[in-house]
Amino acid sequence: MGCFECCIKCLGGVPYASLVATILCFSGVALFCGCGHVALTGTVTILETHFSKVTSDHAMLTDIIQLMQYVIYGIASFFFLYGIILLAEGFYTTSAVKELHSEFKTTICGRCISGMFVFLTYILGVAWLGVFGFSAVPVFLFYNMWSTCATMKSPMANITSIDSICVDVRQYGIIPWNATPGKACGTTLGDICNTNEFYLSYHLYIVACAGAGATVIALLIYMMATTYNFAVLKFKSREDCCTKF
Repeated sequence: MGCFECCIKCLGGVPYASLVATILCFSGVALFCGCGHVALTGTVTILETHFSKVTSDHAMLTDIIQLMQYVIYGIASFFFLYGIILLAEGFYTTSAVKELHSEFKTTICGRCISGMFVFLTYILGVAWLGVFGFSAVPVFLFYNMWSTCATMKSPMANITSIDSICVDVRQYGIIPWNATPGKACGTTLGDICNTNEFYLSYHLYIVACAGAGATVIALLIYMMATTYNFAVLKFKSREDCCTKF
């Protein structure tokens, strides 16, 4: 067998579905974790500077955001390892690899591990659908502020008093109702929208939401790949049983 034919045969053993899902998963998790971490820090800065100047009013929110940032570290580490494990599992259970290794044998333990990956990937996929929906919430809140500022700046808007246009973040439950000032109106609101913290946090939340969506797609591909691998293992085990007689 020549070198070219050997390379073609080796490339045939690459689990391309798992490889694409791994690249997409790493990219999505990196965007979600990196952008989400920085955006949360910017959100705290905006709240402390413009909406809640008393530390005790937003102390619980600050603790929750810090906890979420630690959770982000854990998510990044877990999915880095899980993606590598699923990719390795794809390499060793794809049918093309089994053709290269004629002495490949399936075991009950191997089939149980493959079934566990199917179940775990399904659970993670459902969980990330919730994360994707949750990541859209800050995008919606920042979009409301941005659209309000854009309305004030629009020459087509018939506004008699700019100071009558306000954004009250207390109505979203982010900070308590007794927080001061709790809302921003008129030129103050326009100044907030022009800050670097607002601009950066808004766009980072969008990118983080897109990263969560990419991770959901990657997990769907993983589910299809692991389900196929599990089915192949079961078929191979039946084939081995038949050849014994």
